[in-house]
Amino acid sequence: MLLEYFQMIDRIEAVDLSSKMLKARSVVPAKSPVFEGHFPGMPLVPGVLLIETMAQASGFMILAASNFAAMPFLMSVDGAKMRTFVEPEAILDIEAFLEHEGSGYAVTKAKISSAGKKVCDAQLKLRTMPFEEVPLADIVRKRAAEVGLLSALAAH
Repeated sequence: MLLEYFQMIDRIEAVDLSSKMLKARSVVPAKSPVFEGHFPGMPLVPGVLLIETMAQASGFMILAASNFAAMPFLMSVDGAKMRTFVEPEAILDIEAFLEHEGSGYAVTKAKISSAGKKVCDAQLKLRTMPFEEVPLADIVRKRAAEVGLLSALAAH
């Protein structure tokens, strides 16, 4: 996890296209410039970055389900609940479930846990735009390969 670069997902652990579920894992870094201000003497991962982590896992789920046909962009976050603090070096288990996809939008439910404890959860809505309209296909495929999405799909 590179907080300052918004690279929130370290590894895709599993993808199940039949149940439309993705599992990922990330390890919060021991040190990050983010912690210098959030908070001095009590470093915590900001809630907005936990939401971003769920959004990225959801995006990878949408990419997998659509066979990389469209780029997902976060549009709204509904019912987000932060349940505990996340400190440096925490191991995060992330799950994203694709609830609906169509008409240029997708809806997911995502959650994060750490050491068996619920960290946060939310329903996310994402807009999907064909890669012909947004020049990100190569970058997205490269990142998907780096985090293991392509190999998780091949194993499925």
